[in-house]
Amino acid sequence: MKKEAPFFNAESVFKLVSSVGLCFAVAAVGSLFTLPAPGSWYAALAKPAFSPPNSVFGPVWTVLYLLIGIALFLVWRKEVQHPGEVRVAALFFVFQMALNLSWSIVFFGLQSVFGGLAVIVLLWTAILATTALFMRISRKAAWLMVPYIAWVTFAMILNYAIWALN
Repeated sequence: MKKEAPFFNAESVFKLVSSVGLCFAVAAVGSLFTLPAPGSWYAALAKPAFSPPNSVFGPVWTVLYLLIGIALFLVWRKEVQHPGEVRVAALFFVFQMALNLSWSIVFFGLQSVFGGLAVIVLLWTAILATTALFMRISRKAAWLMVPYIAWVTFAMILNYAIWALN
């Protein structure tokens, strides 16, 4: 079995910055659709009592994007030992990130609460699959995905409640 690369070298730093950068790039593009919304149609929607204030979402997503970026890094750095598995896991990761972005576009950009619900169900499934794939490569990476799937579970319930109320 080949050894994994040292934790701190140019390649590892590149992978870490790229992994976290990918997540924050998705966040930046998604924010183009979500930031205008709180003062517009979203504010007028009926929301359940358990809906957090808008000020909670930014900090929570910042932490989550950092954690899942680190999770991707932990998997990517094991590509020498598990090349095929890492490739598949990375593809699933990119797919779930595309769904993550799609939710912002559909829910806020297209102002479709039901469309957002459909996307978030797919997103939740993709996160679960990605986490399972990560577990086969790096338990630490899989555990870093747990807060993300927990939050998306909450977001899915919130999305459903908003749809039901409106």
